Amino acid sequence: MFNQLFLRIQQENEIRHKLKTGISLLLLDAENLKLDINSELFLASICEFTLQVKIAFANWKNPSIGKQDIELYSRGYQLVHVPEGKNSADAKMIAFGANVLRCYPTVKEILVCSSDGILIHLCNELQNQGLIVYWVRRQGQNLHIENRNTGKLTDYSLAVTTEVPSFEKVKMAETIQYLIKSKQESINDKLDSLVDVATSFQEKCNINIQDNSNQLEEEKFITVLDNSFIESSQEVKKETFAQVSNGEILDKLLFEIIQDIHINSPQTKFSVSKLGSELQKITGESPNSIIKKLKLGSSFLKYLESSPTFTLKASGKEYEVTALLCE
Repeated sequence: MFNQLFLRIQQENEIRHKLKTGISLLLLDAENLKLDINSELFLASICEFTLQVKIAFANWKNPSIGKQDIELYSRGYQLVHVPEGKNSADAKMIAFGANVLRCYPTVKEILVCSSDGILIHLCNELQNQGLIVYWVRRQGQNLHIENRNTGKLTDYSLAVTTEVPSFEKVKMAETIQYLIKSKQESINDKLDSLVDVATSFQEKCNINIQDNSNQLEEEKFITVLDNSFIESSQEVKKETFAQVSNGEILDKLLFEIIQDIHINSPQTKFSVSKLGSELQKITGESPNSIIKKLKLGSSFLKYLESSPTFTLKASGKEYEVTALLCE
């Protein structure tokens, strides 16, 4: 007997506590307005009380609704079905909302989510019952939220909303990720080419500062050297090296480049980066890209090191390259 009395007192205290603290409630016309999870969380954030009850009204047999019933139910919504007919969901929503305090006496705030103007009657009725009412409507790419008690307006942009992805969207994201990775590899090849150009430029700068007293003669030498590179490239372009399809053609092309340089400037030291730059002028592709495409190794330098046709010799931070048949 005492235990039953104690339990009853405890239950009454819990009811008083709930009445004192209060909750928020959301009514959604699912035929008129779609709320994703982020929009819903935003609406909950503007409420003073915790959003605990969410009810959606629609003819759930209507094909235009799609799979909203599954999604909303998984997010904790109570689903109220209405028959076909214009404003059927609005009418049921008004009838239910006008008596909401009978079912949920702890409600202090209500979010009325529908763009239909007829819902203003429900908003007014709920205000007369002493509730804080938010009327949520869609205007273009924004949710327009009006506090009917204070007149305060809040807009929420639907354009920046990020949806929780479905399984199909996740698979699509994986495909996009793969495409991005492929693009990054292409960018890396282009960066390798830029590194080659930068190294060549640095070499030219080092030549210019070695002896200031002979600067004029060195500038003439560099000009002659560059002209010889251009002439040799033009001659090679006339050959069938535009498309390098295998290692044999690649070796022959590299040999032709080195041979032309030795003919015009026998004393010139030919670096790996310079050879790569001349190769790219002819083929339009970076050396590393060609090596990877032909599956001849991991990089242009590694390929030259392993090739019996060419020899490499360390020279500072660079490597000099010679063709065995040119020595």
